[in-house]
Amino acid sequence: MGSWDIQTYYCAITLMIIAYLLGSIPSAVWIGKKYYGIDIREHGSKNAGTTNMLRVLGKRAALPVFAIDYFKGFVAVMLISIMNYDDTINQAWLINLKIIAVFAVVLGHIFPVFADFKGGKGVATLIGAITGIYPPIVLLCFGIWFLVLMIWHYVSLASIIAGCCFPVLVMIFSTMTYDPAAPLLSVPFIVFSWVVAILLVWTHRKNIERLRAGTESKIYIWPKN
Repeated sequence: MGSWDIQTYYCAITLMIIAYLLGSIPSAVWIGKKYYGIDIREHGSKNAGTTNMLRVLGKRAALPVFAIDYFKGFVAVMLISIMNYDDTINQAWLINLKIIAVFAVVLGHIFPVFADFKGGKGVATLIGAITGIYPPIVLLCFGIWFLVLMIWHYVSLASIIAGCCFPVLVMIFSTMTYDPAAPLLSVPFIVFSWVVAILLVWTHRKNIERLRAGTESKIYIWPKN
């Protein structure tokens, strides 16, 4: 970082602010109010996210929320690629900046400036953001998430298990990759994957309590026979 000039710092900070503002787009809140006349944060689990939209308002409301939340995470991280044009930024620092952008956009989703700092858990946004760093890991985690959901029908359980598999998959892939520029060889990325897993468990602590008590709501992608 010592070789960075003032313009590099300015650009990096600006991109992090943009990431936070993108994360702050409260799709569930705005769609709920605009098209259904309700504040989703006052219904169901009171979470402004895809799962609660699905539970309270159905697939038609949940799908656009997921799409918006996913792409705002993806765009926030991909914008960091602009820093490729800065000669003072190497590949290692580019990955580090993308990791910081992930935290910024998810922070914006959880504490959105456009919705009184009361947002969702940021799972869809996190998925989109990580896709911008290393898509194969996201596809594998999604496969795990979908399998768990199909077997037990708990979105929260699927998210927790997939999130906990994330750092394990990162460690496995890191031993299989020999490209020095690969993000999985970045120590910050490995640490980041474990932080993500811990944060996912922490943000789902109430769901864990309901799962243990047997009161967590099930969601069926297809109608039961």
